[in-house]
Amino acid sequence: MNLKFMHGRMKRNKKITVILPAYNAEKTLKNTLNDIPKECVDDIILVDDASTDNTVSLAKELNLYVVKHTKNRGYGGNQKTCYQEALRRGADIVIMVHPDHQYDPFYIPQLLEPLLNNSADAVFGSRMMIRGAAIRGSMPQWKYIMNIVLTKLENHVLSLQLTEYHSGFRAYSRTVLESVPYLLNSDNFVFDTEIIVQMKLKNFRIKEIPIQARYFKDASTINFFQSTLYGFSIVRTMIKYIFHKSGIKRYEQFSF
Repeated sequence: MNLKFMHGRMKRNKKITVILPAYNAEKTLKNTLNDIPKECVDDIILVDDASTDNTVSLAKELNLYVVKHTKNRGYGGNQKTCYQEALRRGADIVIMVHPDHQYDPFYIPQLLEPLLNNSADAVFGSRMMIRGAAIRGSMPQWKYIMNIVLTKLENHVLSLQLTEYHSGFRAYSRTVLESVPYLLNSDNFVFDTEIIVQMKLKNFRIKEIPIQARYFKDASTINFFQSTLYGFSIVRTMIKYIFHKSGIKRYEQFSF
């Protein structure tokens, strides 16, 4: 892809904002920031979720726009602040990059292309599109299997054909973020699935690009117990969607 050409097109028509939902990211923030292709980005926002390390002071040294939570609000709660700030600052496209350096910002141009040519409303980086890529990136076997099982369930319920619902490397158009009531979603990890359900209900177009993530000591990850709870929350969200669509019970977050 011709980044120079693409950046010129972005500067004329779209403001591209990267959001960094951060928690104790001091060790990995600088490497993450260095890998973001600056020619593709107009604004970078870091929202710190009450870190106990020096994430905030480092982010300010790196001249980032920083918002700090005084209390930990969780992964979903962090995203809510990220999107509100990005929209307030005029973003047309918002890219989520985890500052733990697990997802490679190198893929940002590929993530942007479908949004820039209006062939998608949201684009997700998938670790599962290329066979074996997740395992080569050192994803734990149990996490890999759980990802496949949950994705099959979600595709069946939502009638979608995504290869992965659980990637944290995503880009949304302003239209999506202004149309779905994401503030009603969970403050926890299931936020990422709930916003997909909301996009499904609004018939937004979701595309995927293949990526390879890294798993290493300083990369943020949830343990087996937390992953199990996350799995149950996914199942609960699918049940809520079924009940909502069938009229058995209506949910405010899906009523718009």
